[in-house]
Amino acid sequence: MNLDEKLKRLKKEREMRSRVPAAAVESTWERIQNEAGLSTKEKLERLIHLTEGKPAPSTRKPVPFEPEPRKPLQVFENVFPPSARYGKLKIEDALGIGGEVLRYLGRDDAFLDLDLASTVFLDLETTGLSGGTGTIPFLVGLGYFREGSFVVAQYFLGDPSEEGRMLDELSALFAERGFKSLLTYNGKAFDLPLLETRFILQRKRLALSEIPHLDFLFAARSLWKHKHESCRLFHLAQQVIEAPRDEDIPGAEIPFRYFDYLRTGNFNQIEPILYHNQEDILSLLGLVISGAKLFSEEDLGDGSGPDPLDLVGVGKVFAGAGEAARSTRMFERALVGRLPSEVAVTVVRKLTVQLKKDADWEKAVALWQEGLGADRIFCYRELAMYYEHKSKNLAEAARITEEGLALAMETSAAERTDFEKRLARLNEKMRKGAGAGKSNVKRPKTGPGR
Repeated sequence: MNLDEKLKRLKKEREMRSRVPAAAVESTWERIQNEAGLSTKEKLERLIHLTEGKPAPSTRKPVPFEPEPRKPLQVFENVFPPSARYGKLKIEDALGIGGEVLRYLGRDDAFLDLDLASTVFLDLETTGLSGGTGTIPFLVGLGYFREGSFVVAQYFLGDPSEEGRMLDELSALFAERGFKSLLTYNGKAFDLPLLETRFILQRKRLALSEIPHLDFLFAARSLWKHKHESCRLFHLAQQVIEAPRDEDIPGAEIPFRYFDYLRTGNFNQIEPILYHNQEDILSLLGLVISGAKLFSEEDLGDGSGPDPLDLVGVGKVFAGAGEAARSTRMFERALVGRLPSEVAVTVVRKLTVQLKKDADWEKAVALWQEGLGADRIFCYRELAMYYEHKSKNLAEAARITEEGLALAMETSAAERTDFEKRLARLNEKMRKGAGAGKSNVKRPKTGPGR
């Protein structure tokens, strides 16, 4: 672009800028002319303020906000029929989950004879996140099955002085429904202890404290921590069950919204909390269904098996439940597939620990040799120990240790020290062994008679 073209372009842009304010003033004046109830003077003042980018003085008196009278206690109930879907799952899928799977997920034999038809899901929204006697659960969210449909019942405390009444109504519901198990997400650390505290302060009995409690946070970490970047309920709901939920409201904001409601009576502050609470309960239901479905894949052949990362998760659950044989089978099947290197390292470590307990040295050695590319220092150490203590092949143990030492020289001072001590011990053993061999050699007799 030459100089003349640049000048023409600048002139054209300047002319455009000069026309825009005039057009804006004209359109603004036409809009003001259509407003009723304004005098010519008020219209001109409004035009000046608008075109200068300043807010026009209000010509009408503001309408004061008049909150509705606060209700001390409200109960909201939403019913989801069996055919309703949440994400990619159906609500009714939960009713097919048996007690054996629940036992693995909860690591508790008490679930063997139970199912989700008699379970209550619990999620609290509170005035603080630290717990303690000063923290009040102002919203108690419950989920349970009733005649095949899934009910989300929410008890909202509009007046903190009515907490005793809310706890009475909760007690009545627990007695009526006769729930046989409790299901939460981080409820062992937060929700249940907090609710127990509120019942104790009101000198009341909490029936939920007396039934088996499945805190699904622990199972979720075993199943998906190695697969997804976060085990937050919201994140897993999106990634695992493809739930159509957005980040509705930060948890830290919830107490402030409740306090603002108590001050102003504006229920608009509470509605997002109700939605958030219901979505958490539905997300928890969906995750339990998804987790249980992984166990149905156990007996599939290797050729048509599920995602290797899911097999790792199931293997970790079995390991936590003390099912060593099943855990080993899941890990072995997972290694057949393509695993990220860091996950493969974890699987090899967990699997070889069990193989060592079972004295299955052939499989263990094969895994260590194959794993030299993923976690070489760990595998070198395990192989060195095997050849030293089990195979009694000191020369091979020393060779493996030297290779491990060469690698440790570049990576870790602590590992380097370990291999140096191991190599020194092996060399000393071989030296003593060589000396003992020489002392056992029979020498020819000398002296008289020869």
